[in-house]
Amino acid sequence: MTQSDHKSECVILLHGLARTYLSMQCMQSALQKQGYFVANVNYPSRKLPIAELATIAIEAGLNKCHQQNLQNIHFATHSLGGILVRQYSEQQVICGLQRVVMLGPPNQGSEAVDKLKNVPGYTLVNGPAGQQLGTSDDDLPKKLGPVDFELGVIAGKRSLNPILSSLLTGQDDGKVAVENTRVEGMKDFIILPITHTFMMRNKQTIRQTLYFLEHGYFDHQNL
Repeated sequence: MTQSDHKSECVILLHGLARTYLSMQCMQSALQKQGYFVANVNYPSRKLPIAELATIAIEAGLNKCHQQNLQNIHFATHSLGGILVRQYSEQQVICGLQRVVMLGPPNQGSEAVDKLKNVPGYTLVNGPAGQQLGTSDDDLPKKLGPVDFELGVIAGKRSLNPILSSLLTGQDDGKVAVENTRVEGMKDFIILPITHTFMMRNKQTIRQTLYFLEHGYFDHQNL
């Protein structure tokens, strides 16, 4: 597709827990250069439970798309942002939803949350949403069903935090184990040598996100 082909498409960006829209600015710039209209949403990730955050963040993004009369909707999300899309899509039909790319999503929860959520100060830093991201059957990620939209997941296998990594099983990005990013129904999946904290700014991550949004699969030949 040429840049002009994307002018009728909107990409909603959703940042992760305890981050802001500023963390998605590199992704925003790359998408805009390809001709997409971008709704880079800021939402109070540490203030409310996931169900409330999903309504606030996604409806804010959809409103920005609709104000531009754009009906073809994509998402690119980091961490918690992916869980918001899953939560919202189970309750509401997102009209015009095309493709979704999730970066480091805790789709099966995070073992780090299991072990840290009762530690003093955890809730102060991560809020009620952070309490919901464990791996047990009672935690929110396990209650959400398979995805029914065109999804690509990018997992990271590099960590900057050996202490947190020691709480996780197998390869991890410092916050989420690679295997816990997977979800039933996803269309494609790749693992990159990136960290959870900085993956959304990584050039390879951004290139693969653009590739999936255009083709519906990742560029496995050039990982």
